[in-house]
Amino acid sequence: MTDLLFRNARVVDGTGQTWFRASVAVTGDTVQVIRGDSTAVEAARVIESEGYVVCPGFIDMHSHSDLMMLSQPRHEAKVRQGVTTEALGMDGLSYAPTSPANLEHLLTYLAAVNGTPPPGVRWSSVKEFLDLLDNRVACNVVYFVPHASIRVEAMGWEDRLPTQAELRRMQELAQQGMRDGAFGFSTGLTYPPGAYSDTDELVAICDAIRDMGGFYITHSRYSLGDRLLDPFREAIDIGRRSGVPVHLSHYHSPVDGMGQQMVDLVDQSRDSGVDVTFDQYPYAAASTVLHSLLPYWVHAGGPGALLQRIQDRRVRDEIGDSVYPMWGLTLDYYIFSHVGSSKNKEWEGRSLVDLAKAQGKRMVDAICDLLIEENLDVAFVARTGNPDNIRTIVRHPAQMVGSDGLLTGDMPNPRSYGTFP
Repeated sequence: MTDLLFRNARVVDGTGQTWFRASVAVTGDTVQVIRGDSTAVEAARVIESEGYVVCPGFIDMHSHSDLMMLSQPRHEAKVRQGVTTEALGMDGLSYAPTSPANLEHLLTYLAAVNGTPPPGVRWSSVKEFLDLLDNRVACNVVYFVPHASIRVEAMGWEDRLPTQAELRRMQELAQQGMRDGAFGFSTGLTYPPGAYSDTDELVAICDAIRDMGGFYITHSRYSLGDRLLDPFREAIDIGRRSGVPVHLSHYHSPVDGMGQQMVDLVDQSRDSGVDVTFDQYPYAAASTVLHSLLPYWVHAGGPGALLQRIQDRRVRDEIGDSVYPMWGLTLDYYIFSHVGSSKNKEWEGRSLVDLAKAQGKRMVDAICDLLIEENLDVAFVARTGNPDNIRTIVRHPAQMVGSDGLLTGDMPNPRSYGTFP
């Protein structure tokens, strides 16, 4: 007798062929497709599946559920979309390996991305973090050693390049993370402290994990060169120089006509021998943390130093109009998706421009005051992207789907809950 039978479903088997009608039997950890009549199959549980699709669980290749899985182990936000595996440690921003002191700093810095862990739950190594998830949460996990955590361990939140000793320490931490169960190394090169690195630093870390089967997954350095293809060329060059496969996170552009050029870049790189893949989400909207709008130098020293620094009027004057206009948008396109405390919850769903106007403040003052009041725990959604580019890129065989979904706040990006249905 089989444990579970999905009877008379439309089966999509993941090979690329069109759906076909069949039943699917599950016995222990074995899945069997049964073509034709399955009425004679005995099962402990039968789900009549006429009109429904049965397929392998989806892989969310870019998620931000690192702590949400600990606090909400049923993980219904993704399970109800059919996701059974998630990639964690994305954008170089996660929490292992780390020391106890640095973990607290990372929890503050990334609160708007991942929320907080359950009370009293702490860890240091990648192994300890993965052990907290193993057999306790509803999704499988693939973890990537985050650049931010190993850089902070090696050299703090310094806005400079590493010494040779510090670089060796990062390499050692990346290798230990791989031994602990990580699949590779991730970066987020528009977020400090990863933004303080150069290409050579990243090549050296990738060198250290090459023979361990690791690959490089990156939120590219969008401020680089032409800000169009040059950020991705840097990532591909890192793969070429180190010999590791490269995966480009949320591969997209809001610029008209860029879709085909981006596809061509991937094809040319693969033809030249670099193993390049990418992921994309199906919405023309982005989201991230509010403090990412501040110049990189403001972040030096970590979250405590940042909060202290932005209290200074002279610092605010120096920031002035340089509040980073991501993706070429004006700030009225930035809508608050998450504000940590009830004190400022009213701003969720409203724009940064609304906030500054209502308070009669300069934009820089409105942003800095809110970050101080909320201890950095603020995120936003930005209406950006290009539907034509999405359609072009999503058809490529090297493409995977990654929601890049933040599960914090009451007004999240729709990609958080709607990427896979």
